[in-house]
Amino acid sequence: MKVTIDKNSGYCFGVEFAIQMAEDELAHGHSLYCLGDIVHNRMEVERLHQLGLRIIDREQLAELHDTKVLIRAHGEPPETYQLALQNNLELIDASCPVVLKLQNRVKHAFDLSQRQDGQIVIYGQPGHAEVAGLTGQTGNRAIIVMNEADLDQIDFARPVTLFSQTTKSTAGFYKMKALMEARIAAAGGQLDSFDANDSICRQVSNREPALAKFAAEHDVVLFVSGRKSSNGKALFSVVNAVNPRSYFIENETELDEEWLAGAQSVGICGATSTPLWLMQQVAERVEGVGELA
Repeated sequence: MKVTIDKNSGYCFGVEFAIQMAEDELAHGHSLYCLGDIVHNRMEVERLHQLGLRIIDREQLAELHDTKVLIRAHGEPPETYQLALQNNLELIDASCPVVLKLQNRVKHAFDLSQRQDGQIVIYGQPGHAEVAGLTGQTGNRAIIVMNEADLDQIDFARPVTLFSQTTKSTAGFYKMKALMEARIAAAGGQLDSFDANDSICRQVSNREPALAKFAAEHDVVLFVSGRKSSNGKALFSVVNAVNPRSYFIENETELDEEWLAGAQSVGICGATSTPLWLMQQVAERVEGVGELA
């Protein structure tokens, strides 16, 4: 049985940068607070916890004073920075440059929409950290949409500016764009008052065709990702559409040996939040099963 790890899978540069910043700080032997999971992968969060990284929520952040807090790659809304000033917190800001650029674009579009009676719409997952940072640029007045039913919140007779969470599916974004254009036409609105911005990170979207090709080249595909990862869900749907013998697992303990029955080649891939060491552990487990067969 041939086992191959996809060379294009694993951390995007934003996540890699955030984890490197955390490790550099922890190397001094001090504990470090992080607002929310540094990455949507339970195994990596547990590894960093052993090094001294402590995950906190917003309520706990409000109680902290005179210490260091890491801002993860997902970015944060303006009120987080205001609170840090009030509480004398030193922020180690690992916000992804792609996310920061998008935050600025959303803020600019919101300021413009205020003068035009427009609406800011974000295609993204409600409650997701990046989406919270984006809606924070609009004073939390942006409309968040995930599916067609969510479009009922929008007044399509008024101008609409659409953005996407950076880790969403490209196909999903363009489907949402088409649905919105149909709603505008049905409401008698003008398409020239609809500004759709494909703000999906190209390091993410470019993985989709590469992953589809990888999935087609193997009998069985094991997709390794944290279950909270929005990007993981999007990329697994790409893999599963190409290869029905694809399985979503969080770590090597979830492997079912029956999945590998008759397989000559097994491909292992993952999300932008999946560490290489975790995919390697899965590969070793598969190789162990192959030796026993």
